[in-house]
Amino acid sequence: MRKLLGLLIVFFVLFGCKTNEEDAQEPQGTELVFEYQRMPEKLAINPEATEIVKDWKEFTSFAASIDVLYKATNNEDLSLAIDDLIEKEKKLAEGTYPELFDTFQVKSRQRVLKTYMYKVKASILENQETTTPTIEMLEAYNAMRKQFNVIVNSQLDKELILDEN
Repeated sequence: MRKLLGLLIVFFVLFGCKTNEEDAQEPQGTELVFEYQRMPEKLAINPEATEIVKDWKEFTSFAASIDVLYKATNNEDLSLAIDDLIEKEKKLAEGTYPELFDTFQVKSRQRVLKTYMYKVKASILENQETTTPTIEMLEAYNAMRKQFNVIVNSQLDKELILDEN
């Protein structure tokens, strides 16, 4: 009985140590490609919002970095553009917002945009697909620009609403 138990243990150890060649091999030859053609168009801002934004230097420099991102054609360009965007977003968050855009709605959309920027950065560092996270990030940027339009288009007179007379 001991000999049989010894043989079974040796058999299981040898069988358990065998590596599966299919699992051990990493996919080779699959180069990740950034599909810059799939990037969504940048949403236009109303003329009234443009007047407010043009004096907001932090947002202007951030928007210029977004324009550089649209010119990225590969993962290396994308990596440089994302690094620049992250730095510009930090300055944007620390900067002074125009009075009309100093709202929770704008700041929350900026936070979502920041989250997607870090998602793109993580995809680059982990050598994963970058096209989808970049599209999501640009959609978040468009949502922020759309909020500028919404704020400018729907300005309510708070005194009329709060006046009880």
